[in-house]
Amino acid sequence: MNKLEEKLIKWRRDFHRYPETGFLEMRTASIVASILEDLGFQLQVGKQVMDPDYCMGKPGEEETEAHYKWALEHGANKDYIEHFSEGYTGIVATMDSGKEGPTIAFRVDMDALDIHESEADNHVPKKEGFRSTLPNKMHACAHDGHTTIGLGLATLISEKKNSLKGKVKLIFQPAEEGTRGARSMAEAKVVDDVDYFIATHLGTGVPDRHFVASNNGFLATTKLDVTFKGEASHAGGKPEEGRNALLAAASAALNIYAVPRHSEGSTRINVGELHAGSGRNIIADRASLKVETRGENSEINEYVKSQVEAVIAGSAQMYKVDYEIKTVGEGVSSRGSKELAEILRACAEESSYIEKSILEDNSPAGSEDATFFMEHVKQNGGQATYCIFGTELAAGHHNEKFDINEETLQTAVNVLFNSIGKLKE
Repeated sequence: MNKLEEKLIKWRRDFHRYPETGFLEMRTASIVASILEDLGFQLQVGKQVMDPDYCMGKPGEEETEAHYKWALEHGANKDYIEHFSEGYTGIVATMDSGKEGPTIAFRVDMDALDIHESEADNHVPKKEGFRSTLPNKMHACAHDGHTTIGLGLATLISEKKNSLKGKVKLIFQPAEEGTRGARSMAEAKVVDDVDYFIATHLGTGVPDRHFVASNNGFLATTKLDVTFKGEASHAGGKPEEGRNALLAAASAALNIYAVPRHSEGSTRINVGELHAGSGRNIIADRASLKVETRGENSEINEYVKSQVEAVIAGSAQMYKVDYEIKTVGEGVSSRGSKELAEILRACAEESSYIEKSILEDNSPAGSEDATFFMEHVKQNGGQATYCIFGTELAAGHHNEKFDINEETLQTAVNVLFNSIGKLKE
């Protein structure tokens, strides 16, 4: 095992032990920023790289302040954490060679999930002592690995900076889960000068030692928080004086699933949560839903979203309650640039670790907000793609037993670094 691989595993396991969810990645970001600055990168952080108007679903002040105190107590870098104390945890690190050449950007995400990690004795993080230290929080989607890949890439860039041309930008994004963080960074213009943009992910069902240079199957999506406000009343004494928010929410949930699908592409709808009421003998005056829509492209998703909003409005009217809809996450559709994908595939084919390199995968997948970066870059005349490094998984993504094959980390770093040279030829 070489020195860089040792660092990669150490970094990944540290991030895994201290998972932080969207807009709360303060410990993670402070450590990342300190390493990047030591490597000689120019840093932009926090509100410098995030537009607060587009930070969808950001936790409130009380939760943010509580987590800031937790991060300080659990190994955050005290020289950098103040930059992230308000929950604007994005980082853009730039290495400018001073020589003429393109600007290449790599994006990695940092956030964890609200999942309680397995405590089974055969779970590798438990056996090896790097299981999550936080109840109901874990890295179950490999973002600890992605952050590590970003730092590994930064290490090689720093070591080889004299051979670089143009600029390299490393984007460490918060709040990918729920598709919440990328748009705020795209709106802050962090990729407006980018000629080539590459986002990366580990796993997602791609077999170990396989590589996909352009994953095009991400569905456009919208995440909605819905609140119904009615009127409480005694269910036995004065039921006619109540306005039942629970029934409005239940009606909406059922009828959302009746929204017609679209003939021109795949659609998805899900009501993931319904909360209502305060007692069996009380007409419920408040109810809430968490809803998501998806579509094969942005136009189809907009159709599904508008239908869902109509159902919600109708249900509220039927039960004479008020309602509010908040958009707390979004992702658009985007196809990768084939020319850029071909360069990445060629780099992967040169790796002794990768056995099969695939140019494109167009099958429907989940959703990703890196597509906001991709669309901004392409609209400005640049090229963009989203690549996937297959890895052996202990369980599927968003599962309590999720874990990756750490050998993939070094491979991803090498392939991405080699692409820099190819793009500057």
